[in-house]
Amino acid sequence: MSGKTWIGGAMFTAASGLGLAYYANHIAREAEALVPADGQFLDVAGARLHYVDAGGQRPTIVMVHGLGGQLRNFSYAMLERLTSEYRVILVDRPGSGYSTADPGTTPGLIAQGAMIAELIKALHLDRPLVVGHSMGGAVSLALALDQPNLVRGIALIAPLTQMQDTVPDSFRGLARVPQSARLFFAQTVGTPLSKLTARHTLDMVFAPEIAPDDFGIRGGGLLSQRPSAIATASAELFGANGDLRQMIPRYGELRVPVSILFGRQDAILDPGLHGHRTAAIVPGAKIDTIDGGHMLPITLPDATTRFVRGAFAYGHTARDLEKSRRNTI
Repeated sequence: MSGKTWIGGAMFTAASGLGLAYYANHIAREAEALVPADGQFLDVAGARLHYVDAGGQRPTIVMVHGLGGQLRNFSYAMLERLTSEYRVILVDRPGSGYSTADPGTTPGLIAQGAMIAELIKALHLDRPLVVGHSMGGAVSLALALDQPNLVRGIALIAPLTQMQDTVPDSFRGLARVPQSARLFFAQTVGTPLSKLTARHTLDMVFAPEIAPDDFGIRGGGLLSQRPSAIATASAELFGANGDLRQMIPRYGELRVPVSILFGRQDAILDPGLHGHRTAAIVPGAKIDTIDGGHMLPITLPDATTRFVRGAFAYGHTARDLEKSRRNTI
């Protein structure tokens, strides 16, 4: 290859990369215009958290979304069903939605649990029920393991609770992101590909149900196409097993009420592995299964809201029983 040919090829590659990066930034700006920040911001160690606080001074629920999601996953259908009875805090996990982690970091499950604990303390919440969906369920478990005194109980919706040997088909694209250059890849190739394959990916995540047409805006789905969100989701996908390896042997130590809900047809996480196996080793854990897929907060909001109410009542009863036990000793 001649010097001129090599230089020409390099210039073309650079121009292509710049063009893709410009397009990716355009997609990100468009997504943020259509799905603006809904709430307030709170600085905690290692992150700046974006959260929505609704429902006034009532018994409190904190809700934590899953991989590639954001807080509108809950405000889509569940928030209005809960705020008549509860104060509801919806929070973006760091690197998702409008929450940001410290530069150059991607906090793992255990670190994120500590961040949610800081939010609970900073907002002076009185032992809320913590609700976690999918990977948010693992974050909720991490919080309950390390700081059980802060929570009334945890309600886990289609939660990640066990280590995964394989990546679900819907997240195979994230698994292909080069670990050494996640943000660069997301800024050049990842975001355009994500936009092109968005419908197919949603179909897999929501299966066997149909993703609603307004999920991109009302459910916050468009924000997952931003380069920063893609890089974060890829890092979380690769890093989850490391934290779960530390957490799983401690499940038998859990002393907070744990409720689990799974859709029997979940195509992302196996209900037997992540639901029944975990419930069998967590003291007093309750598990319910219903006909449905992975995105229960959006596809089956009435049933999922009933589950959350039941988990809150279970936590309240367990707390009263514990107080009674201590008073009689």
